[in-house]
Amino acid sequence: MSIIKPHKLGIISGPGSEYFTGKVVKHLRRLYLERYEKLSSALAKRHDMSEDEILKTVTLMDDLNNKRIPRSKCPTTFQCPDFTIKVKYTKFANGEEKAEILDAVRGLRVFIVYDVSNLEPVKVAGSNEPVSLSVNDHLMFLFTTINALQLAGAESVTLVLPTYPYSRQHKKGAREALTAAMFGHMCEMLGVERIITLDIHSREIENSFSKLHLENLHASYQVLIALRKIIDFSDPDLVVVAPDTGAISRNKFYAQALHRPLAMLYKERDYSIVSRDAKHSNIKSINLLGDVKGKTVLIADDMLATGGTMIIAMRELMNLGAKRIICMVSLPFFNAGAVEDFDLAYKEGIFYRIIGTNSVFHGRDLLDKEWYVQADITELFARVISRLHHGRSISPLLDNRKFIQILIDNTQAQAQAQAQEPKPGASATDPEGK
Repeated sequence: MSIIKPHKLGIISGPGSEYFTGKVVKHLRRLYLERYEKLSSALAKRHDMSEDEILKTVTLMDDLNNKRIPRSKCPTTFQCPDFTIKVKYTKFANGEEKAEILDAVRGLRVFIVYDVSNLEPVKVAGSNEPVSLSVNDHLMFLFTTINALQLAGAESVTLVLPTYPYSRQHKKGAREALTAAMFGHMCEMLGVERIITLDIHSREIENSFSKLHLENLHASYQVLIALRKIIDFSDPDLVVVAPDTGAISRNKFYAQALHRPLAMLYKERDYSIVSRDAKHSNIKSINLLGDVKGKTVLIADDMLATGGTMIIAMRELMNLGAKRIICMVSLPFFNAGAVEDFDLAYKEGIFYRIIGTNSVFHGRDLLDKEWYVQADITELFARVISRLHHGRSISPLLDNRKFIQILIDNTQAQAQAQAQEPKPGASATDPEGK
């Protein structure tokens, strides 16, 4: 990351994504300030200069790179700019949509941060009251924003989509559309350079692109930080259970990291039936490969939509003797009446906690629930944006196994050290302090 102000960096928020984008921008500003402080101190020692001289040099270089002639006095502290670009979104009475860029973007590398899965009412021009936007409404706003940026002379456009739209339509069984690939092709046609997303449903989607880059981030580190506040990683009665065959790889990752056994649920489905909720599911039978009796069960999955199959799986595990169940999901959609279904399941004692990221916006009706824990992923996206903008490798952020292992090993070591500490008043001859 350069200590020079990143004048070519621009961040745009889609309608309904203002809170998420604001947190990303806040992290970006903090990263630049922290980086400047470290480099300023190191350069002052290396070149035998005072930090004030370093600041003047940086400000001079900054002014030389600035498009405008500076008129104000030289700053006494390092100033980090606000990267936000203002956009006016309009939804007309006939349903048509328009995006108007309100700030100059010529020559900028623009990142559009957009939660296209946000179903909460949002405020847009053309309506006095907040309106609810479907996924397709969001996509039309996204496409018009991309086109407006290209026409306004932006150097490049990168999409930051915490949820990749239509990701479950990545393969066809009969006369079906490959909508996940089609979305990528549309973005390519509009001139998008890169898409940054979180735990995409299928990595094979990327194979359909010819020029577009796809950066698939993982929320496992942030989820484990939230999990650490709930359970003890050194608990010998922990077991990781894959909810189905498609989630084996994800749950194997957690089992290996935590050094705990892996079990699996095998579900037989009737695909002629479409699952709508916990009461109307296409699951015919469930079999467990492993043992959960008297154990704390961890279940990891990429997304939670209506949650019907997850509730059925957790109920089955409780019937098999599980002590408590914690479910971890990267994309907590909670579609339809999922919040009410999970509320009832929690009151029945079917599960203990659900950990989800803030990749999908939710109101207080979910965030205030005792059983729901939110993991923050905005700093992860901020770091990726900064590294991409400055041409640095993002491999350490794509493969987070090293950071996870350090987190788990340190947590387990601390727990063991605390367990070995003698009690107050204890001695070598009386370790119990009696």
